[in-house]
Amino acid sequence: MNVYLDNNATTIVDPQVFAEMEPYFVQKYGNPNSLHAFASDTHPGLKTAMEKIYAGIHAPKEDSVVITSCATESNNWVLKSIYFQYILTGKKNHIIVSEVEHPSVIATAKFIESMGCKVTYLPINSEGIVEAQTVREHITDKTALVSVMWANNETGAIFPVEEIGEICAEHNVLFHTDAVQAIGKTPVDVQSFNVDYLTFSAHKFHGPKGVGALYIKKGKELMPLLHGGSQMGGYRSGTLNVAGIVGMGKAMEAAIDALDFEMTDVREMRDDFEDELLKIEDTFVVTPREKRTPNTILISFRGIEGESMLWDLNRAGIGASTGSACASEDLEANSVMEAIGAAEDLAHTAIRFSLSRYTTQEELDYTLKVVKTAVVRLRGISSSYAYAPEGHESGLDAHH
Repeated sequence: MNVYLDNNATTIVDPQVFAEMEPYFVQKYGNPNSLHAFASDTHPGLKTAMEKIYAGIHAPKEDSVVITSCATESNNWVLKSIYFQYILTGKKNHIIVSEVEHPSVIATAKFIESMGCKVTYLPINSEGIVEAQTVREHITDKTALVSVMWANNETGAIFPVEEIGEICAEHNVLFHTDAVQAIGKTPVDVQSFNVDYLTFSAHKFHGPKGVGALYIKKGKELMPLLHGGSQMGGYRSGTLNVAGIVGMGKAMEAAIDALDFEMTDVREMRDDFEDELLKIEDTFVVTPREKRTPNTILISFRGIEGESMLWDLNRAGIGASTGSACASEDLEANSVMEAIGAAEDLAHTAIRFSLSRYTTQEELDYTLKVVKTAVVRLRGISSSYAYAPEGHESGLDAHH
């Protein structure tokens, strides 16, 4: 059996999405910025797709949703634009991010830090969550931007973005949230929260790869990312990826339609699967499940390196992860496990299982059997597990 449980990295394209995109490759292929009939053929599909995208995040018409290639591009755009508009000009000198942001935020923060910007990397608590009060404690009158993700890609932890947004508004500080892991898993409404910038990628909610977006609140405009033509209102020049935009619009619509299913049926499957995994001795899950997106489990098996477990899973046809796919080649300790203060023997043992609305109970039953077999095999050859003294502390507090 082949089982895909790495949906926080990317997702299968919904067949409905693919069907909607297909005509825009070989039938309606005109450049929408041209003036002939081939171009005008693409306009209705683009308009409908953008309406679906706006509706999916409850963005009002006066605000902007700018199409990009992915959330990595959008995240870079926000932080670098803030640097040019506020830091370089001397208006402000400080930004705040969490220490467990996606690499596209962390790496960009480190880049602008090297250019003279002061950056605060907020710690997470023992549950893997940035507390709103921590944000309040670090904001100064020189803070230009707070960037804290809506939901964590590794643990699924949902951060208190509503409270953080309120704190930013109180201090007249811009607020950006990376909502890549939130769309289709938890309600996202930019009008109910004080969000100035919000990023997402279609491939995280059963859309195509290579297309994402940045939401920009009216009055909080950024400098153009790419200069050239007048596409996207001059924000991002370049010929539009019509098929990708159409696909993202349909994927957004389908994700919102399936949100209740995700929050009930998928959550129930995840919880049952997690219960069975936790019956295995010396296993630990980060973040209480009621504070997580409904599809995600980050679990550690003491005495077993994450990469070793992935090897056994992969041989059995199961796709899982040790964390963020954008950092998986580094083979370093899991950043969240390190951030919560897990001992080194646990920081390398985390495995992420992330379900989707296409995951079946049969697949999870098969995965559970493979995991149990792998645990026996790998602990049997693990010197750190075999020789751990009785009463050995796991490296995590008891409530994990």
